Amino acid sequence: MHRHSQVFMPTSVIAQALVLAVVVAEPSAAADDGQLAFNNNCRTCHSIKEGDNRLGPSLHKIFGAKAGAAKGYSLYSEGLRSSGITWDEATLDKFIANPDAVIPNNNMNPYTGITDAAVRAKIIAYLKSQGG
Repeated sequence: MHRHSQVFMPTSVIAQALVLAVVVAEPSAAADDGQLAFNNNCRTCHSIKEGDNRLGPSLHKIFGAKAGAAKGYSLYSEGLRSSGITWDEATLDKFIANPDAVIPNNNMNPYTGITDAAVRAKIIAYLKSQGG
């Protein structure tokens, strides 16, 4: 017969380990959620890599940037170039929700916006986490 030794750990040690695992996993999960939201809604036309302009301009360092002014991108609408907008969380949120309401006659077609505020928040947080 074999004897099995059992190791008992106090419940508090197990609870602390679980809390630590959750705390460590949360930022990664949030970043993954943001990247997924960006990929599902924006990546077809935009990149976050510097200079990687596609159908839409690169969104690298978008926070604090003037709308319609990304270097190397020339397909901006006149409305976007002359909007006077400097991108921050509030303006990005409004624009992602309904680009035509913020800047009429922009070139974002057929994109009409994201009504889900949680998805918009994830995208904005992701852009910030990538050097926004």
